[in-house]
Amino acid sequence: MAQPIPIHKHSPLKASCHQCSLSNLCLPLAIEENELDRLEDIVQQGRIFNRGEHIFDQSTPFRSCFAVKSGSVKTSIITESGEEQVTGFFMPGELVGLDSMSSSTYACTAKALERTSVCEFPVEKLEDLTGKLPELQHHMYHLMSQEIQNGHQLAMLLSKNTAEERIAALLLSLSSRFQRRRLSPTNFSLPMARNDIANFLGLAVETVSRVFTRFQNQGLIRARGREVELLDVEALQMVTRDSSRQGC
Repeated sequence: MAQPIPIHKHSPLKASCHQCSLSNLCLPLAIEENELDRLEDIVQQGRIFNRGEHIFDQSTPFRSCFAVKSGSVKTSIITESGEEQVTGFFMPGELVGLDSMSSSTYACTAKALERTSVCEFPVEKLEDLTGKLPELQHHMYHLMSQEIQNGHQLAMLLSKNTAEERIAALLLSLSSRFQRRRLSPTNFSLPMARNDIANFLGLAVETVSRVFTRFQNQGLIRARGREVELLDVEALQMVTRDSSRQGC
């Protein structure tokens, strides 16, 4: 007897890309309405993943990219020594899986950090459609370019000498990404736990906690659990400025 498909993973929450508040982030603004309808035809919208569930796994066949609709996603790789290395965090309006476009398998594992809704773009259908829609093709190139830039920024982030510089840079990066979504750039909830921050930045969890406490004592931030308020953005920028100059 056939097993029923889990509802929580595969039931679409049908919503038009026309009405999505994030469409200006993951879709080209210049795309025509009839072309957007063609794109909607290939998109599986509103797939739901509960916290801890995998959206895709490293080294499995690459079939789709995913736009985060709500929630947040962590990507990681398993190193040769068998340890997990966090490689990125993705928030609503951002696409996951673009780093696998040139490969037949996924370059990393993507896991939901909380209850997360994604829109799935099957790569074969997407490639066919981008060949017919120049604006969409240009936008995909733009997104892949952003992915490369994000990789460069990560390399710069991890090259910073001190834990303070790394954490300040991460907070400022999150701030700009929330602002891009037209949310508060100074009051937000961290999508990731402290141990994921530590792994991502190459620090000990205790070090991350100490730096957060130090920033609070200095009046730079106010933090309670995952809720963070940036009280002095300019001071946080100053923390990273000297090291940024040294990296140029």
